[in-house]
Amino acid sequence: MEVVDLTRIAGHGPAWGTASEDLNATLLVWREGEGQPSHVNAERDVALLTLAGSGVLLVDERACRLDQGSFVIVPRGSKRSVTAGPEGLRCLSVHRRRGGLTIAPAPS
Repeated sequence: MEVVDLTRIAGHGPAWGTASEDLNATLLVWREGEGQPSHVNAERDVALLTLAGSGVLLVDERACRLDQGSFVIVPRGSKRSVTAGPEGLRCLSVHRRRGGLTIAPAPS
């Protein structure tokens, strides 16, 4: 078991991460206007906890403001993006761990 102070980790983008047998957690740190581009996670619900700063989470074209202490669960299959506000954004993303990559045979 490891205890980490996520408010003191320096970095940019995916600044820190860890995984257990069941969960993945990633610390995301962005400057104003930066963030996570629009994408769909078809496999997992994702929990986001805002640790510092602010931003806008866009889920299926619906905007949600993120402020320090904000928590949201983004349902799998939703199209989402995140953009950091004027003071930047530091948030923790947590989701059920994905399985390893597999190579499927080419269709015949």
